[in-house]
Amino acid sequence: MIKNLLTALLLTFSCYAFADDNMVNVYAWSGEIPDAVVKQFQKETGIKVNFSTYDSNETLYAKLKAVDNPGYDVIEPSSYYVDRMRKEQMLEPLDLTKISNMKYLDPEFLNEPYDPGNKYSMPNLWGVTGIFVNKKFFDPNTIQRWSDLWQPRFDNQILLLDDVREVIPMTLMSLGYSANDNNSEHIKQAYEQLLKLRANIKLFVSDAAASIITDEDATVGMTWNGDLYRAQLNNPNLVFIYPKDGFVIWVDCFAIPKDAPHYQNALKFINFMMRPDIALQSSMAYFYATPNLEAQKLMPEKIRNNPMIYPSHEILKHGQFQTDLSDQTVALYAQYWEMLKLKM
Repeated sequence: MIKNLLTALLLTFSCYAFADDNMVNVYAWSGEIPDAVVKQFQKETGIKVNFSTYDSNETLYAKLKAVDNPGYDVIEPSSYYVDRMRKEQMLEPLDLTKISNMKYLDPEFLNEPYDPGNKYSMPNLWGVTGIFVNKKFFDPNTIQRWSDLWQPRFDNQILLLDDVREVIPMTLMSLGYSANDNNSEHIKQAYEQLLKLRANIKLFVSDAAASIITDEDATVGMTWNGDLYRAQLNNPNLVFIYPKDGFVIWVDCFAIPKDAPHYQNALKFINFMMRPDIALQSSMAYFYATPNLEAQKLMPEKIRNNPMIYPSHEILKHGQFQTDLSDQTVALYAQYWEMLKLKM
């Protein structure tokens, strides 16, 4: 009887161990990986996906820092957090021999300063933060720079993204500085400049920006180009502008956190996401640009050749990739951001 019980326990343990090995825990941005893609991966590989989302890099970073990875296998930090996390040894090096679909990626999105040689990350989706204008209310030709948003005529009209790494860099660029400026005096100037914008700011929002812009609850402000494209499908009065005083280019990347419990499955998931037909699904679901050149070829011409989603190289020359900031700068950002919100 005891022998039978031990055998049953061993079999049960083996089943649980197998089930535990046959999974991948994915923690990604909300609104970037379609449910259909997750289901397709599970169907093709037999690997169960435990999928959860976050709404900011800071949330991702704080969770991983708090308990040294609570069990995630695949994460999706933005470029500047890839930079930070690799420097802090929070990421596992990628076995690039297992990511054969990397060959489909645009070389311009590989070997960037935030991750030389793509040792720790693979670009998934990218986009630009720019100005939106509802031409029913304002002439887009009169709004070509971030600095234009300070005009008194925009009283209580402006939507800003609820993201410190978007708003302060926007203000720095409006003052003629780099979006990645570490100079404390320049950052203080940006904060003081933002205080002058308070009367024009109607709200800070990120996740629901597209619907708010579509419904004309805000008529001018800052947004991501993919969100604006989705909004424009339901409201043709919307226009996207690449600010002449500069703009941020963001890249959301797949990475594997340190001590990931299912490293090999993580590599399989990342390689799957790099496949052209899958990259196509992800990009077309939310209209964020893909760095996958083969996926772009599969897109309808109206998407592939749309400068709102895929700006020309000439336009992109005026953009700046987000990079990591020093700990002191990050703390300063947080301090000024809290002060700004308290005074709204």
